[in-house]
Amino acid sequence: MEAISEHRGKVFPLERSNVDTDQIIPKQFLKRVERTGFGQFVFHNWRFDDDGNRRGGFELDDAKFEGASVLLAGENFGCGSSREHAPWALLDYGFRVIIAPSYADIFYNNAFKNGIILIKADEGKIRDWMRKSEDGTYNIHVDLKQQEITDDDGNAVPFDIPGYHKEKLLNGWDDIALTLLLDEKIKEYEAKQPKAVTPLANDGIFK
Repeated sequence: MEAISEHRGKVFPLERSNVDTDQIIPKQFLKRVERTGFGQFVFHNWRFDDDGNRRGGFELDDAKFEGASVLLAGENFGCGSSREHAPWALLDYGFRVIIAPSYADIFYNNAFKNGIILIKADEGKIRDWMRKSEDGTYNIHVDLKQQEITDDDGNAVPFDIPGYHKEKLLNGWDDIALTLLLDEKIKEYEAKQPKAVTPLANDGIFK
């Protein structure tokens, strides 16, 4: 996982609440296990019809939001069924930061595990940022070390983030890397465990 300490990017305002994982990436695209290539399918059913034709009218397809990497959303983002493909799709599309009032628990943890900065912010403040970002030129800077969001107007807003997730993002540690950091302690623990008992010989008792 790539380490990240700060990010500045164009804002895309998704003015919807209770966006579930099937809306983020529909079930028909879950057959692959690679983490890349899912960005093209993000919010697919809002963007395309059953024949794959672009519907038109969905904000993300507007040219002014091309290259957006900060996603603003409504409450309970990422609800619905558990699928790690949802953060894969968002990350592959280019989103590195998501800001919402609240998240579904499983999505919240999955997104952090895949290197996305998730921030919980006041709903009123998010609406203000959404309004300012409607023209596609608004940027937000996120300083993970200082836990501070700064917008294009120079306004700074602090945010909270679990220390465990913060350290993993700053150091680029996924779950495997975190386990390898404890390699020596794991070996020490295993060395202290009783040796396996040697099984008794059959001696012809069971034939």
